Amino acid sequence: MPEERHELLVVDGYNVIRAAERYAHLIDEGDDDPYLRAREALLTDVAAFAQGSFDAIVVFDGAGNISPDRPNLSSGSVRVVFSRTGQSADEVIEQLAVEARRQGRDTTVATSDNTVRATIGGVPVKSLSSALIAHEFTLIDKDVATAASDRAHHHATLGDRLPAEIRSKLEQLRKG
Repeated sequence: MPEERHELLVVDGYNVIRAAERYAHLIDEGDDDPYLRAREALLTDVAAFAQGSFDAIVVFDGAGNISPDRPNLSSGSVRVVFSRTGQSADEVIEQLAVEARRQGRDTTVATSDNTVRATIGGVPVKSLSSALIAHEFTLIDKDVATAASDRAHHHATLGDRLPAEIRSKLEQLRKG
């Protein structure tokens, strides 16, 4: 059976990190890799956002990294790509969008780079601003917190999970 292909989500990593307040406190200019924590948080956010709906790729500009030879690796369900030395993340994003277009694959690119948005736009490739996707991440955080709070207030017991007829029979046995 062929693997199900979801819509492709391509995220301009550093563009989203720099555009969203939610990552600002995670950038540590005094660290060897000032964006490490912000990248990790973004990958977690993208994985939660993409879950079950998108095949996600986050593209980072390798030129600005301490080591330009960062491996292209995955973080959970999210594929991570660092552009090669001499290549911008924008070029990688455009290549991914062109390939998706050739395949007729629905694709969303998250970036606020107007040049990239103008270059990749059109069916089946849509663009989403960095601020808008970061806002979506915030909404997911709120939904998760609400669900966790609801679970904390619901004290489910094993008996609550049993079918009514089984609970009735067990109650009869308990009463003798």
